[in-house]
Amino acid sequence: MAAILLIEDDAAIRSALSRALSERGHAVQWQPAGLSGLQSVIDDRPDVVLLDLGLPDLDGLQVLSMLRAVSDVPVIVVTARDDDSDIVRALDAGADDFVTKPFGADQLEARIRAVLRRSAAPRSDGPITVGGLAIDARTRTATLDGRTLDLSRKEFDLLHMLAQRPGEVISKRELLAEVWRQPYGGGDRTVDVHLSWLRRKLGESAAEPRYLHSSRGVGVRLLAPPTADDGPDVPGTTADATSAAGASGAGPAH
Repeated sequence: MAAILLIEDDAAIRSALSRALSERGHAVQWQPAGLSGLQSVIDDRPDVVLLDLGLPDLDGLQVLSMLRAVSDVPVIVVTARDDDSDIVRALDAGADDFVTKPFGADQLEARIRAVLRRSAAPRSDGPITVGGLAIDARTRTATLDGRTLDLSRKEFDLLHMLAQRPGEVISKRELLAEVWRQPYGGGDRTVDVHLSWLRRKLGESAAEPRYLHSSRGVGVRLLAPPTADDGPDVPGTTADATSAAGASGAGPAH
């Protein structure tokens, strides 16, 4: 059973959803407006929030952004809006899933179970370190050379996912699916924008990367920058030259 907060101004929809979810064993509370919903998140600490976008006092996307400033509670946006741009904006603002009306109670129940599973997934015991970066999933903090980085929720999630697989190229499609819960194409721009923001906060750029290295047409990987002991990282020199010499049969000059 989950404690569910429904933020919905339509009384008929509120009643139907409350009844259906209660019949499935959930404890349901509701609020008819954005500000009262935010207060309920703070006071009651629900397990899942179902958020309508068309609220009487604030737009649902504003509510979502404000909610994310105070809580990491899983949020499923429940709305009649079905435009791709609305879906992308909601996911970028911190939604964990998006359901468009009309929908069945069984579908909503399945999505609630899915976000609860993801939020309950075990995390690593300690921070992940990559070079001067330290990423702690338990406290949702990241530091660079001892300095705390001011990251948004999605920036942190993106960095944490890359840090879990250092050196591995991760495709934008996989990043969309895991970080934005958006397992369909057409959202590369979302990833690119967040990578650009993240690079700025890491003190680098796409042209001069230190940690975030793009592989054109494939994805991105997180690497520790070379240290002074490693020497310059210049592809196509030592190893390639040695290989080429061997292939041509040429030996060292005497």
